[in-house]
Amino acid sequence: MHTPAITGTGVYTPEQIITNAELVTAFNAYADRMNAANAEAIAAGEVEPMAPSSEAFIFKASGIERRHVMDKSGILDPEVMHPLLRQRNDEEPSVMAEMALDAAKAALAQAGKTAQDIDLVICAASNMERAYPAMAIEIQSLLGIEGFAFDMNVACSSATFGIQTAADMVRAGSIRAALVVNPEICSGHLEWRDRDCHFIFGDVATACVIERMDEAKGPSFEILSTRCATQFSNNIRNNNGFLRRSRPDGVADRRDMQFMQNGRKVFKEVVPMVSQHIAKHMGDTGLSGGDLKRMWLHQANKSMNDLIGKKVLGRVPEPQEQPNILQEYANTSSAGSIIAFAQNSDDMAEGDIGLICSFGAGYSVGSVLLRRHD
Repeated sequence: MHTPAITGTGVYTPEQIITNAELVTAFNAYADRMNAANAEAIAAGEVEPMAPSSEAFIFKASGIERRHVMDKSGILDPEVMHPLLRQRNDEEPSVMAEMALDAAKAALAQAGKTAQDIDLVICAASNMERAYPAMAIEIQSLLGIEGFAFDMNVACSSATFGIQTAADMVRAGSIRAALVVNPEICSGHLEWRDRDCHFIFGDVATACVIERMDEAKGPSFEILSTRCATQFSNNIRNNNGFLRRSRPDGVADRRDMQFMQNGRKVFKEVVPMVSQHIAKHMGDTGLSGGDLKRMWLHQANKSMNDLIGKKVLGRVPEPQEQPNILQEYANTSSAGSIIAFAQNSDDMAEGDIGLICSFGAGYSVGSVLLRRHD
């Protein structure tokens, strides 16, 4: 048996930024247009008018101040309200692969590894650009990695599920090192015309190198234990898929073909599920909340994370104990907890213990207990 460790991380951040102010201006312009177009039906009480959004509403609901996106021009155009990405030739690198490539190269450099050192690539993300060939295999090819690769989708928990899969293979000896990449173009599946969720997501890509700890060339985070759990729920759902054209309304612009959630139910049900999952995982590993130096949680909602942190630690976490990157990145699905880890782990000392935990649609939750080694 071999001990797996995370030895490198990388983050690709798109250059384009949308502030809450920009987002509100675009949304309210769209709402005004829709209300004008439906004025008679609204007056007759047949249609509810669209309510305006506001910066105060967005920040209070989420803690988000801005988000990075691959394209802001379409999102901020009241006549479009979705990203506009160039159609690429099949011989060109895919958008997701290109994002992942940038993050992967940074992770490999930090780990002191080359493509020849990697045996496995997992592309773990909430959405894939296409059905096949697998995004992971394209990324593998672009990096010049031999071995094998596959895609994985467990929504916002994809990264931690990917880390567990890679760690298990390293531990068993079937591979020496793996690259887990999480390219997330969340702007593509967000309904920017829905006031309740138009502010939630941003785009980013992250990557982690997982290898045998005794082969690490620098500081590493020993993977002490991993744990995953799922419980079916329709409270976060997206009905888009390959059978779409086989149904009566075909490829019509339907609301359920984008991200949908019952936010109140999600909050009420996910907080105890995640809190109990973490407590049980730590207890079974012989740890308690007092042993944790840091928690890198899924970045979906600041209030949700604050409550989970309080339940796990038995007190309100200090800002440095539970880093928050929501204000800058918004919810980046599976990549959020990895951004928090990548940007807030270098200061940890030898022997410090931390926890990566992601959770979301499914429901799903994945946790990774780590110990720092210099």
